[in-house]
Amino acid sequence: MKCPFCLSINNRVVDSRESGEGDIIRRRRECDDCAKRFTTYERVEEILPHVIKKDGRREPFERLKIITGIQKACEKRPISVETIENVVSQIERVLQEGGEKEIQSTEIGTKVMEHLHALDEVAYVRFASVYRSFRDISEFMNELQGLLKASPKT
Repeated sequence: MKCPFCLSINNRVVDSRESGEGDIIRRRRECDDCAKRFTTYERVEEILPHVIKKDGRREPFERLKIITGIQKACEKRPISVETIENVVSQIERVLQEGGEKEIQSTEIGTKVMEHLHALDEVAYVRFASVYRSFRDISEFMNELQGLLKASPKT
């Protein structure tokens, strides 16, 4: 592992601990040459499917894209970064267990919407408004009415 400060490969692990659900190891390292400390994370390399975009392009699955989309939907909502990370980890796990080599981006979007619907209705509507690309206000209102019917009355 290269030191991010001096680029030396001479360093040692001074502390290790599990993070998340035990699927990530956090390692605190110290460079032997410049004596600065830095953190690395180790996780099992996961084989995830390629994503088939709406226009037919294929690209590798990118966890960060899902995190970014969910974070935008959850802005100014009481949802922690840890909760978002857990949602994305659950989606990744389902994709891995499915064993498919390719998956439609719409399937991933649907999974995100399912999680957001259970997590926060405002975030769900925000995500749905971008993901579903409503053509007019009536489509958007239909989505909201469906959400209101599905929600328990308070």
